[in-house]
Amino acid sequence: MLPTATITLSFPQAGFALLTFNDPSKGANILSRSVMDELAAHLDEIDGCEDIYGLVITSGKPGIFIAGADIREFVASVGASKEEIAAMSQRGQQIFARLSSSRYMSVAAIDGVCVGGGAELAVWCDRRILSTGPKTELGFPEVKLGIFPGWGGTVRLPRIVGLSNAVEMITGGESVSAANAAKMGLADDFTSPDDLVAAAIRMIEQDQESKSYLQDREVRSAAIEMSETELGFLGATASAYIQGQTKGQYPAPMAALETLLGGAMVDAESALTMEAEGLAGLFGTPVNAALMNVFFLTDRNKKDDGVDQDDVEKTKIESVSVIGAGIMGAGIAAASIRRGILTTLSDANAEALRRGVAGVLEEAAYDRDAGKKTIAKAVEGAAMLNASISDSEVAASKLVIEAIVENLEVKRKIYARLEPQLADDAILASNTSTLPITQLAANLAKPERFVGIHFFNPVRKMKLVEVIRGAQTSDATVASAVAFAKRLGKFPIVVNDGPGFLVNRLLFPYMNEALALLQEGVSMERVDKCAKKFGMPLGPITLYDMVGIDTAFYAGRTMYDAFPDRTLASPILPALVKAGRLGQKSGLGFYSYENRKRRAQPDPAAAKYIDPYIKGMPRDETDAQVIDRLFLPMLLEATRAMEANIVRDVRDIDLGLIFGLGFPPFKGGLMFWADTIGAKQLVERLKPWEEFGVRYKPTELLLEMAKSGKKFYDLESRSISAGQ
Repeated sequence: MLPTATITLSFPQAGFALLTFNDPSKGANILSRSVMDELAAHLDEIDGCEDIYGLVITSGKPGIFIAGADIREFVASVGASKEEIAAMSQRGQQIFARLSSSRYMSVAAIDGVCVGGGAELAVWCDRRILSTGPKTELGFPEVKLGIFPGWGGTVRLPRIVGLSNAVEMITGGESVSAANAAKMGLADDFTSPDDLVAAAIRMIEQDQESKSYLQDREVRSAAIEMSETELGFLGATASAYIQGQTKGQYPAPMAALETLLGGAMVDAESALTMEAEGLAGLFGTPVNAALMNVFFLTDRNKKDDGVDQDDVEKTKIESVSVIGAGIMGAGIAAASIRRGILTTLSDANAEALRRGVAGVLEEAAYDRDAGKKTIAKAVEGAAMLNASISDSEVAASKLVIEAIVENLEVKRKIYARLEPQLADDAILASNTSTLPITQLAANLAKPERFVGIHFFNPVRKMKLVEVIRGAQTSDATVASAVAFAKRLGKFPIVVNDGPGFLVNRLLFPYMNEALALLQEGVSMERVDKCAKKFGMPLGPITLYDMVGIDTAFYAGRTMYDAFPDRTLASPILPALVKAGRLGQKSGLGFYSYENRKRRAQPDPAAAKYIDPYIKGMPRDETDAQVIDRLFLPMLLEATRAMEANIVRDVRDIDLGLIFGLGFPPFKGGLMFWADTIGAKQLVERLKPWEEFGVRYKPTELLLEMAKSGKKFYDLESRSISAGQ
């Protein structure tokens, strides 16, 4: 059976060929091996037409040009040799290079997302014309997969936009808008989506007179004109910045920089060889494998409705009400209006409501394309926001999210007042981070329409949302909540009700063990250093200060009540709370923040609240063992959560910890990391701390996997439904 055609060749007018990418089997165009073969065959056909002097490449999918290479084929090639990977790179280079060496001029007519291999195809064209559509962007995100562009991107891009711009785009991995692409010379023009192909044809007709594209071809095949001093300065500054950002844990950006700098000083052909060889050195490394796993985690989440049924009727949420105008409520409201959802913000305190509205509008005023706050965005946001203390206005929305103080009875009183006024298909939700959803819904007439929608602070930055189903929450309610979170650009994971839900439940053993280490005499600086060495953005002691030591103390009591057998009731936190050392918000906690930049600094006075509780001499443990002390209890708790059916799939744990806690992406996720070690080895690594009891005791699930040799990612997904 022949593969389905994904590229259509047509001839819109005399002298012109048009290649239209439109994969009928996918929502986005991707460059698989078969698609690359198809492209090569079409170029052969065009080369055989002697009257063709212009080629336009476009997409038949509105809002999507080409979304890059086929990552699944990358995974299938992980075990290939460096020579084989280099050959794969060179094949792509050779196919694309035909676009800039043929007798005809080529133009990429781009509407929507153009990234990765798609962006590489675009830079091999003689010219690029972009649409003014809202989704149009160009980018080279390969470093986020632990590699760098391998089909000529590191060679062509700096010869079009300049080496400095290319270094920023390729080592940073972020996309640029059509307007910014035009500013740097990456886009030669832009027009409306409907005019793209016609404008590309006009561009070719104009260039046929000047033949300027031929001059550009000569320049782009040579070395980049730049003095060694300029090159050295760019290399030094970029290297320092990259090291500061990656802490040496992500090798791809530095490797990309070296390839860009080296390739700049030689002709394009030599630079292409350097690119292929450099890519081969990164491909298949542990970091590359881990980051590809993160890609698949996010890709899976985008396609997951959160329930196992296919025919669930979702509530269409065009308006949302948020009760509580504090940090979380205002953050949820701002995220909603930025995505074009009519939003009502309410608070019993008039001053709090005023401050909340001001905060929402200030956040909504930020224009990503402009890189600053604009009046136009502020006005646009104001039109989407309604501040109200009227219950009837709040209840008019199809989704009402309560984000007030963590007090069960106060929340229930609000629900009792609002629920009778809600539409039959409306959803009532809580942003609670600690209170059981089933208990909150106990007195409701329609508990099936109640759900937890737990955002993380700050809402603007944190991508994760936990959708928590109570004992009676319906599939329709869950699926509607998941769809709403996705509309806000978040990654929602569905979890069953339980203490700490998922993320906070897994965070607690990590934080708890940090206190245990302090009581054993390990310095807080070393504890934080070891966590950061593992890859965490913050150490657990610094995190205590950031969260608020009082907040952590009260949350810890909740976890102690739920799991007393594996919780260390440390006296350190109450001692700090009693002394008024609450962390960053009070200026003093474990560390001092009483400095101009309000950054954590060692404070000798903190020893007064720690030293009295140190028991004996510190254990003789290496940094690697301290790291195990922090993360093995977290892993054990994850296996307990799986045994308790808290999550539907092991992958939800990894997605949740990466985007909710900052678990290092270059480890691939907690369970992916565990799989790289192996269950049998993990059981062995737990043995030095058997004396600590349950918190280091292997679970039945871990022991079963150690015996069978299975990986966590081999486990089947589990169904989570109402009543479980």
